[in-house]
Amino acid sequence: MIAPSVYVGADVSKDTIDLACPGRTLPASIRNTPAGFRPLLKSLASVATTVRVICEATGPYHKAFVATLHEAGISVSVLNPRLARDFARARGRLAKTDAIDARLLADYGQTMQPAPTPRPDPQMTLLDDLVTRRAQLVEDRAKERTRLQQATRSEVRASLRQHIRHLDGQIKGLLARIAELVEASPSLKAKVQRLITVEGVGALTASALLAALPELGTLSKNQVASLAGLAPFNRDSGAFRGTRSIRGGRMDVRCALYMAALTASRFNPILKAFYQRLKAAGKPHKVALTAVMRKLLIYLNALLKKHSMSPT
Repeated sequence: MIAPSVYVGADVSKDTIDLACPGRTLPASIRNTPAGFRPLLKSLASVATTVRVICEATGPYHKAFVATLHEAGISVSVLNPRLARDFARARGRLAKTDAIDARLLADYGQTMQPAPTPRPDPQMTLLDDLVTRRAQLVEDRAKERTRLQQATRSEVRASLRQHIRHLDGQIKGLLARIAELVEASPSLKAKVQRLITVEGVGALTASALLAALPELGTLSKNQVASLAGLAPFNRDSGAFRGTRSIRGGRMDVRCALYMAALTASRFNPILKAFYQRLKAAGKPHKVALTAVMRKLLIYLNALLKKHSMSPT
């Protein structure tokens, strides 16, 4: 008889991680540092059955913890925080503290048994970090350019121009590093080359999309749209028919797709016709463009899937 898995709830914050595992003795809280992880790993090593750690995605704060668990061979599931909150409401648990959240996550794991989060490819993690950093610098540069337009003092304008030149150099360097990383990986290079055959998708967009959605090419059309937050949800009740809307999903994917969809809606013959049909039917620009993003993503997913299934 296979012993049941042990589920550990881990509520991750910037400095600490609160832990809960009913029936097991674990540290109540550990520091969110490599040294702080050691007491937990030591405790989990003594558990005779399979251990599954459940935590939420918390921006950058969960990444080192999850990487350490993967390195130690411990199964971990990283949840969308909304799933945990909806689960808490369904349980009638409205109070919220770090300790309560840790117990809730352990309960979620035991009840829902979520699939483990795969260990990320180090190359894809680096690509994601580089793409994210470039996007941050582009945003900073746009703000500095706005300030330059508003500044009147020569000294301030000179400072702004100097900083903008510095940001230009940083952005150019990151673009070169991204291209170098793609070139060095045969599989990544092949995927980028396939994606850029679609009008509206450039090398940077393809790289950003693969970084934000490494599952691209392995999912069904409904799964990939849902994961990106581009699947419209119904809002109907009785005779009432509400408007369909999107929510949740990975914002980075939508950001990567936005400019590609904007370009495709003007120059890609198929997507341009699709966009114009929606506009002619009275759909607002934002709704029509979101539909283009969804259609584009589904096509790109199918394109990679087709090539992955082709005989070599």
